[in-house]
Amino acid sequence: MDRSRQRRVRFPTERRLVLDTLHLGHEKPMMHGLLEVDVTLARQRIAAHREQTGVSLSFTAFVLHCLGQAAAAHPAVHARRDWFGRLVEFDDVDATVIVETEVEGRKFALAHVVRDLQRRTVQDVHDELRSVQRGGMHTLSPALRLGSWLVLHTPAAVRRLGYRAVLGSPTFAKRHTGTMLVSAVGMFGGGVGWGLSAPGIHDLSILVGGIAPRPPLSPDASPREVLCLTVSANHEIVDGAPLARFVRDLTGALQGADGLR
Repeated sequence: MDRSRQRRVRFPTERRLVLDTLHLGHEKPMMHGLLEVDVTLARQRIAAHREQTGVSLSFTAFVLHCLGQAAAAHPAVHARRDWFGRLVEFDDVDATVIVETEVEGRKFALAHVVRDLQRRTVQDVHDELRSVQRGGMHTLSPALRLGSWLVLHTPAAVRRLGYRAVLGSPTFAKRHTGTMLVSAVGMFGGGVGWGLSAPGIHDLSILVGGIAPRPPLSPDASPREVLCLTVSANHEIVDGAPLARFVRDLTGALQGADGLR
C-alpha cells in the first residue's frame, strides 16, 4: 500500500486557455532555429543605465524593441492566413508577451499584447511590462475579464470551435493575440539553455533562454555574454530564406544594442 502523502489541487480554470492553444496548434509544421547571439554590448549598456539611474531596464523589453524593428522590415514572417487561405501582412508589430504575475496567491503566466513595437522605445516597453507585472489580471478591462470567464466555462469542444472561427479573421486575431508570441523563460531559472515552444495559435514564436559566458575572441578582449535564443515559425506561412533574413536583422539589432544608449 502506498502510504506517501498526497495533496489534490484544483486545476486552475485559466489554464484551460493554455490547453486550448496547444490543441489548436498541434498539427502546425513548425521549424526551429537555436541561436547564440552575442549580447555583451547590450548587457554593458543596461548595467551602465542601472548605475546612472538606479533602474534596471528589462532585458525582455530590449528584445521586444529589436523584434519590432526586424519584424517590421520582414512582414512576411508574422503574417496570418484568412478563411480563404490568403496571407495577410501587417505594418504594425504586436506581440503577445508572457508576463508572470499573481492570481489568487499563485504565480500565473499572463498573456499580454504589446502593440506597435516598431515604434516603441526600450524604456516605453519596459514601463508597460512592469505595469502589467504589478497589476496582474486587473490590467484587463472588466468586460474582457467577464468575457474570458464566460468562454473558459463553456465546454472545450465549443470553445475550440469558436477559436477556429474567429482566428480565421487576421484582423481579429491580431487585435486579441498579436502577430507573434514572445516568452522569456531565462528570467525564471538559472543556468544556460534553449527551449522549444509548443505549437499554439501563433505562427511565429520567440523564446528567450539563458545567457551564457563565452571566452573572448582575442587575448586582450573581455569575456562575452551570449543569449540562447529560439526562433520558431510555421512553414505554412513562411519559407526558410525569408525567415533567415529576419533572423539576420534580429541578431544584428541584438548584437548592436539597438535602442540602448
